[in-house]
Amino acid sequence: MAHIHLPDGIFPLWALVLWNGLAVALFGAVVYRVRQRGLETRRIALAGIAGAASFAIFQLNLPILGGVHMNLTGLIGILAGPAIGTLIVLVVNILSAVIGHGAWGLIGANTLVNAAEVIITYYAFVALVRANWDTFPAAATATIAGLGIGGLIMGAIPLVSGIQGTAIQGLDLALYMGALVALNLGVAVAEGLLTGLTVSFLTSMRPDLIKGGVDVTDETETGTEVTA
Repeated sequence: MAHIHLPDGIFPLWALVLWNGLAVALFGAVVYRVRQRGLETRRIALAGIAGAASFAIFQLNLPILGGVHMNLTGLIGILAGPAIGTLIVLVVNILSAVIGHGAWGLIGANTLVNAAEVIITYYAFVALVRANWDTFPAAATATIAGLGIGGLIMGAIPLVSGIQGTAIQGLDLALYMGALVALNLGVAVAEGLLTGLTVSFLTSMRPDLIKGGVDVTDETETGTEVTA
């Protein structure tokens, strides 16, 4: 949901190296994890579907404070898990940069933001279902939490990096990013409700598609393990 809509050249070089370096490290860790655990064929197909849906809705942009939209990162986390979900958001950010929706130099920063949304949503969803929450409130709450933290990270990155070639600096930049984060938090609630409805529907129709475990509460009885 959160995305840094700034052009190339607006972050200083050290910031580009930092955020892209962290993204490369995350990518390496995810690839290692996937190679260690293997990848089910159905997860590959599901990842493709989730990535296509995310990319499509990601392009529906509301031009408010630089751009606000949904990108289904919470749903990706619940369906694909944190590792595959991270790879999906990386691909979505690359494809978006290809068509001009996002700067090439900020792919790393945006991937960190969206990966945080995926990872936090997944683990929050699993924790809530294990705590005997119903699917809808668990998915909605987990998504809002994941997107909310992602929005905060999105707002923090420009503040830490600084912005070149613009009059918006210091307190003005902090106020601008604060307003953008607040707006994104509002969108997070809407996306959380949408995700909750979607996961609830999938749970009733195809429970095997839910990566977090359709009924994780049953694990205490069956000993089933939830893996990322």
